[in-house]
Amino acid sequence: MRRFVQKFCASKTPIPASFFFVGVIGMFAGMLNPGLALGLTGDLTNDPADIIKKYLSLDKRGARLQALSYEAVRPYVAWDEEPPWGQVVIVGDYEVSDDIEEWDIISSTEAVIPVTFQILGVMHWEAATFLPEKREETILFRVRAVLNHWRIIGPMFPPHVGRKRLKDFVRAAMLEETDEGRKAALQRLSTSIGNAKS
Repeated sequence: MRRFVQKFCASKTPIPASFFFVGVIGMFAGMLNPGLALGLTGDLTNDPADIIKKYLSLDKRGARLQALSYEAVRPYVAWDEEPPWGQVVIVGDYEVSDDIEEWDIISSTEAVIPVTFQILGVMHWEAATFLPEKREETILFRVRAVLNHWRIIGPMFPPHVGRKRLKDFVRAAMLEETDEGRKAALQRLSTSIGNAKS
């Protein structure tokens, strides 16, 4: 957070008094109840990149694959629901830029932070197919202060899930599937995901 303020101050744009007020309130809340301060999701006194790291950690573990587990990522985003995605991007790894010089500081309460993904390929739900496509992808995450917490306000993009987690998810779907043709397609899909090169 301090780096964010330093970068913003260097831009010679006046910092609104509300920005400091939120920080002072957070500091007093932390002194009165340290557990409360640590438990605040995306508290404005924290680095805005942390909210992206938490969100992507859950996404890589498949939190956006099902409606029940989607609730785990809701505290990190400004939208209530996502459209149904017809695909899942399989990632090897990702890196959230910690270099504030690479950020686009819009205001004291908004920034654009780049994240680079190592993509292994794309899985399509309907056709139950995996298309290997090893490449690097950069997504620019926009974070903003919403009700005194950092929230990702954009962009919405298909789930970016780790290979092992997605393979386990496909296996679980295979066990629940009653149609033999669909079960065979899921078996082929599981094998092709497992064979994806890192």
